[in-house]
Amino acid sequence: MGAIRTNAAAAMLGVSPNTLRSWERRFGYPEPRRTAGGHRQFDLNEIEALRSAFEETHNISSAVALARERGAGPATPSRLRSAFARFDEVDADRVLEESLAVRSVERTVEEVLLPAVESLDPEEGATAEYGFAWRWATGWLSAATRVAPPATREDGVLVFDASAPCDMDSLHAQALELCLRRRGLRVLTLTMALDPGRLSRALHALEPRAVVLTGRRASLDALGRLVYAARRTGGDEVTVYDFRGALPSAGPTTVPRLGDSALAATEHLLAGPAPGRVSPSERRLLAVGARG
Repeated sequence: MGAIRTNAAAAMLGVSPNTLRSWERRFGYPEPRRTAGGHRQFDLNEIEALRSAFEETHNISSAVALARERGAGPATPSRLRSAFARFDEVDADRVLEESLAVRSVERTVEEVLLPAVESLDPEEGATAEYGFAWRWATGWLSAATRVAPPATREDGVLVFDASAPCDMDSLHAQALELCLRRRGLRVLTLTMALDPGRLSRALHALEPRAVVLTGRRASLDALGRLVYAARRTGGDEVTVYDFRGALPSAGPTTVPRLGDSALAATEHLLAGPAPGRVSPSERRLLAVGARG
């Protein structure tokens, strides 16, 4: 990855050049090489490894031991989280590129990208780091979705997304669409903030066999109206699913739940139940939608 001078290496680690030189003398790490003019040049891999380890341990002796053990280490959520915390787009790109060398796109999203963003998700109020991470992630997912191969299956999946900007649910909805598209399914994702009466053209174009409800910002009335519109077009051939707890938990439900993983949800949808079955929970949704 190249070499950098003392001042640049110290800046990456967030310490002074004198502190970096003291670590070199005390631990022998990071170990620079000398130019013909006698200037120190540090290996960028070692500096990256030490920075990542120091952010995890907050103790220099432990960080040195950890960095020596694993080098720059594999692409991990902690390394991506570190890039997000430093607002470093270039490093974030590099971490995911490294992951794609050993993981599929789907597993990179599930095992690296989403956990890294989620680890920054604040309980109360937004932070600049989380906002940066969310926006970077949604851009990356959008780009990956645009280059997904064309559909090879007749089956269509309609995703109703009831999330809001900066919701983790929004990223999970994008991840689900990406996984479905990469498995050859035809997918249409629509926001819940639309008039169900204007759905007919989209529904006739897609002819979905599955409707997936995701996000947690829609009322039961809104969910019912959309499901009713989908059923009115597709009939009993359409199966309704709940992804990541979209349906309000006001008692038991028999709407199939896809769980929290986009990969697992994709496999579930591909294996889907026999058509023609309407669950009691779906009937309740349809009744709500018909009243609306």
